[in-house]
Parts: sequence; C-alpha cells; structure tokens
Amino acid sequence: MSTEAPAIPQKINLRRPDVMAAVQAQVLSHYRSGVVERIRRNGYVLSAGDLTIRLAKEFGFCYGVERAIDLAYAARKVFPDQPIYILGEIIHNPEVNDQIRAMGIKFLSGNEKDADIADLKKDDIVIIPAFGMEVSMRQQLEAKGCRFVDTTCGDVMSVWKRVRQYSKDKVTSIIHGKAWHEETKATSSQAMANGGGHYLVVFTLAETDYVCRYIVNGGHKAAFLEKFKGAYSNGFDPDVHLQAIGVANQTTMLRGETEEVQRRLRRAMAQKHGEAGIDQHSASSTPFAARLRIGRTPWKGSWRSLPTCSW
Repeated sequence: MSTEAPAIPQKINLRRPDVMAAVQAQVLSHYRSGVVERIRRNGYVLSAGDLTIRLAKEFGFCYGVERAIDLAYAARKVFPDQPIYILGEIIHNPEVNDQIRAMGIKFLSGNEKDADIADLKKDDIVIIPAFGMEVSMRQQLEAKGCRFVDTTCGDVMSVWKRVRQYSKDKVTSIIHGKAWHEETKATSSQAMANGGGHYLVVFTLAETDYVCRYIVNGGHKAAFLEKFKGAYSNGFDPDVHLQAIGVANQTTMLRGETEEVQRRLRRAMAQKHGEAGIDQHSASSTPFAARLRIGRTPWKGSWRSLPTCSW
C-alpha cells in the first residue's frame, strides 16, 4: 500500500519586473517623504530662521527591509482575493506593520495576532519576515504544504550559512544578540539544524567578559548556566563547548560592539591556549582567527564596513 509523499513547499517568486513595477507607486506613497528628499539634496541639512534640521546620512530602511516591504505588497497585488498570512511583524516598525495589516494580511503571532498556525492549510500563503524563521517552524509549515513568500534578509542568511558551518565543524556559535529576538532565535535554530551543534547568546560586553573569564579560569558550571538561562542550546556544557568557538551576530546589533565581542573572545582563547595553540582548539582546519568573525561581514584579516540593518 503506497502513501502519498508530502508536497514540496513552493517558494513564490514575486520579484518579477511587471509585479514590482505595479507596487512601486503604492510603496513610495507610503514610505517616501518629499521633506526628507529635500533635506538629502541639501547636504542633509535644512535651516529655517533659527531652526536647523540635520538628517543622518544612514536615515531610512536598509536594503533588506525595503525588499521585505516590497515583497509583502507584491504578495497582495498578485493574490488580491486569497488569504495571506505573516508569521509576525515584518520589521519592528508600527507604521509598516499597520500598513501590512490594512492590506488584509493576517498576523500569526504578536499582540495583535488574528490567525493561528493550527488553522493553516495546504497552499496557504505565508510571508516569512525579514528576520527569518526558526527551523522547526519552517518544517511545521512545510509539512502543512504552505507556500512561502520569503522576505528573509540576505545578510541574515549569510549569518545562517556561517553558523551551519560552525555546527558541521563541531564549533560552538557565540551569537552576539538578544536571545528573545526573532532573528537570533532563527539563527540559533540554524546552529542546531544538523543535530550536533551548540550555541550561546551574549547580549552585552559584560556578558562577554563573563564568558571570557570562564574560558580562561573555569568556574561554577551551575552558576554559568543559570546566568545564561534561555540563551544556550539544549545540552550546552561550558566546560566542553567553549573549547572551540566562532562568532556570529544578530545583524541589527552595532557592528563595532560585535567586533569588540570578537576581540575579547579571541584574546581569552589566546590567553587560555596560547597564540600557537588556538587552531588546535578548533574542530576545523580553518585558522581560528578567520573563524572568529561577524557572520554578515566578509572578513579576511580586516573588517569591511557595512551599514547596520534597521528593523
């Protein structure tokens, strides 16, 4: 007796020239300001009498956010009468989320959720926010046969690629971010995707220093686990899983702070194992210094500056 194989989930391609051209006017009407454009053209400064307005040069949405918004609008344009769902806030911006909700797109989580994941059926359309989603959630939706409009930021996916490689190399991912944030939850799940990886999330430099002291001097395991409760993988053991580490980050964290997290962790590993012994304490043939890097920044010995994300 044969059983029907589950359908392969469909990723809907909306980035077609005809579709994107059709939604651009609507997007621009919601998220472009003539006043802001005027200030930009005037060298980011506008003066009127005694009042001077200065606009930050990096003001506005990053590319990943613009792409996510475009795709959400495109989804409604292509499927005007079909129910569309979104896993949660597309970005952390109330006005943007209100516009998404006004288009009749139903939220599956959050304070203003108006649909449940349990109600989703085969071929229902689900928008994945710019933050991405956890591996277990994707598997659950794939099993239902949902179709995806994936707006996950490319920078986030670059971090996932690095974290998955750490996992394959038996290297623990030290993730600089907020353990409760959607993006960090998604990234953490990538560290566990093959069943053999581990992660630890550090939020502040003070937490980083705590980890560094444990790497160098050891400490009380129960106190360590209590301090970072909710911020590490199942089965994480600081006496075992801090022997080989690689740094990744939540892309909305300050780049300079993540660089400092990296420097402090590398210094601790060098203090513990010696410069010559650092590579011996990794589960990879790749030099430790090249693996201690920000996941979203192509680093080959020096930092390349990239704008921080803005969701």
